[in-house]
Amino acid sequence: MSHTRPEFFQGVRDSLPIVAAAAPFGMLFGALAVDNGLTVGEAVLMSTLVFAGASQMVGLEMFGAHIAPWIIILSVFAVNFRHVLYSAALGRRTGLFAGWQRMIAFFFLTDPQYAASEARADRKIPLTMSWYMGMALPVYVFWIVEAWVGALFGRLINDPAALGIDFLLPIYFLGLVMGFRTRPNWLPVVIVAGLGSIAGFYTVGSPWHVSVGALGGVIAAMLLPLPDPEAGEEAP
Repeated sequence: MSHTRPEFFQGVRDSLPIVAAAAPFGMLFGALAVDNGLTVGEAVLMSTLVFAGASQMVGLEMFGAHIAPWIIILSVFAVNFRHVLYSAALGRRTGLFAGWQRMIAFFFLTDPQYAASEARADRKIPLTMSWYMGMALPVYVFWIVEAWVGALFGRLINDPAALGIDFLLPIYFLGLVMGFRTRPNWLPVVIVAGLGSIAGFYTVGSPWHVSVGALGGVIAAMLLPLPDPEAGEEAP
């Protein structure tokens, strides 16, 4: 228990790049929510309960189109299906978590949270609840605050591309992907996932292309043989 506080604050430090990269999009969601008829309070509540940028954007579009609630729920699930894969993969890393802690942790599971947790495991550092929540809570709290700011002052940031800040999040995610480059079959899986995402974008559209690309990457990882570690040790 003596390491709980340092681990928590290490997680807070690890969260800062995510907070900075996600800020424009958290505020943009708040602005779009108000433009689509939600109140400031409803925009903040949606960020609080859903906590998933792509799903929140999909929900906004469908609310405005007056689509049946069950279709909205199914669409949000499809967009966020990758989180089912994340939780399954990360479950083997959570041996130090109690059962109730896992339920809490998986609510806060996002793309960068998963990537950072896996990177920590690659460095042979145990995944603790203190570090995990130290990283998750600032991202969550600022995401809610950003929705509130965007809902109030959204017209000041309705075009992030004009300031170039729309590149922050893609660059950050590219860094996350590059962090896994030492893993077996990394390059072919990334290529398949990228091509699948591009194909999905031009066929089923955004943000469904994210799930299409993820599914393609998973299938590629399942089909590709893993390298034999003993083969690399044989003398030429």
